[in-house]
Amino acid sequence: MSHRFKQIQPPHCYTKKEVDTLIKEAIDDAMRKHNRNASLISMTLGIIFLALFVDGFLRAIGIIPPFMDIDVNLMHQVVNQTKEEVLRVLR
Repeated sequence: MSHRFKQIQPPHCYTKKEVDTLIKEAIDDAMRKHNRNASLISMTLGIIFLALFVDGFLRAIGIIPPFMDIDVNLMHQVVNQTKEEVLRVLR
């Protein structure tokens, strides 16, 4: 049986060093792809949440009009309460 090993042996056999190098390259490539995809997802989510925060903040201070008649404008309440507090202190 050992005499047939030369006949069925592939034309190129990888050495242990070559296999280790190929595995390391495959792992490095997978990590690079993972980090790139994770960064893109994080960036997208960050931009979306920042945009929603800015939208809510601008609606709360009254710069952007209400959406679907849901008024979250706080500036009128703050101004009225501050005015009442100042008038009460001045009297």
